[in-house]
Amino acid sequence: MHQDGVLAPYRVLDLSDESGYLCGRILADLGADVIKIEPPQGDAARRIGPFPNDVPDPEKSLYFISYNAGKRGITLDVRKPSGRALLLRLASRADFLIETFPPGTLDRSQFNPRLVVVSITPFGQTGPYCNYKASDVVLMAMSGLISLIGEPGKMPLRVSLPQSPMWAGMYAAAGALIAHYHRELTNAGQHVDVSMQAALLWALANAPAFWATNRTPPARGGSRITGRSMTGARMRAIYACKDGYINFIIYGGKAGRRSNQALVDWMAEHGLASNSLLNKDWNRFGIETSTQAEIDEIEGPTAKLFMKYTKAEFLDEAFRREMIGYPVANARDILDDPHLKDREFWQSIYEPALGTQLRFPGLFARFSAVDPRRFRPAPKVGEHNNEIYEGELGLTSGEMARLQEGEVI
Repeated sequence: MHQDGVLAPYRVLDLSDESGYLCGRILADLGADVIKIEPPQGDAARRIGPFPNDVPDPEKSLYFISYNAGKRGITLDVRKPSGRALLLRLASRADFLIETFPPGTLDRSQFNPRLVVVSITPFGQTGPYCNYKASDVVLMAMSGLISLIGEPGKMPLRVSLPQSPMWAGMYAAAGALIAHYHRELTNAGQHVDVSMQAALLWALANAPAFWATNRTPPARGGSRITGRSMTGARMRAIYACKDGYINFIIYGGKAGRRSNQALVDWMAEHGLASNSLLNKDWNRFGIETSTQAEIDEIEGPTAKLFMKYTKAEFLDEAFRREMIGYPVANARDILDDPHLKDREFWQSIYEPALGTQLRFPGLFARFSAVDPRRFRPAPKVGEHNNEIYEGELGLTSGEMARLQEGEVI
């Protein structure tokens, strides 16, 4: 296996804000030479925390570092004529350009016709909303995602971590690679127009099927499962345990018979199983006909049982007893997950600005012929200006000095 990445021959110009960071990061992880282009004063996202010891420092933003690892970095004010001229020179040597400017800011016709331009905006380049600005919470609301989160009858809730930049970044990277494949066939680049609202709609991909089946729109279910019983019974999906929560659902059918019987046997070991549960014929139990009283009879002692175990103890028991159930992992659980460690998912990169090793999530897939992982930390502001402007574009030291004086770079 050689170390060159899948996209090692290709160059990406990343002019994006937080909306496009992940797109550039994915292409960098695949081996592309991604050049992060910031304003001369540095990207505004460098002021987003968290910061080590809560001391703000534009070179130590863990947010910026996380999403820009693997990239080289230069500064350039593309609003100035000389800055635009330099951008065109850079673009003549590039294969992809990622941007998040308001629609119409960049004139693609000025660029190399083989260039794949990826634009990521809240609502896309066209349509009545195209010039609207939007935060993550706005996009989660306007995509319909928020309407499905929270307890029934109560206010809808947002997901705590940003969703729209992640979904848009994933689909933008996929769109870039599809456009690149087309370019290899036709020798023509194209414009990939990514709407963050539309990207988030894919999180609701089951909604059309729900409507087709039930003739009602999906509604918030909170921590319970609805719609599985014809009697209107609601089932728990989440139970508390000693150190967190467990995802466990009462099933019917063949899988349910085995899991339910094992659950009752487990309850009996702790004196929690009623005579009714001990004598229940699980071969005849069906979720679709179960009443709320039947469900409550099972779930009551189940909740008491799970409170006797930690998440790890529950998982060991569930495997041993061949039951369907899973711990609800938090950030620490994921970081310590032995499966992810075995697959070498976490990658350590020395971060000079922090003077320590940082662990980053790895690539979404492993490749049998190449290993695209590259251990490059996120760039400092203008870190690679000389390397790219002088070393690659051939600018003289005098030209560099004039560009700095004019705050172009």
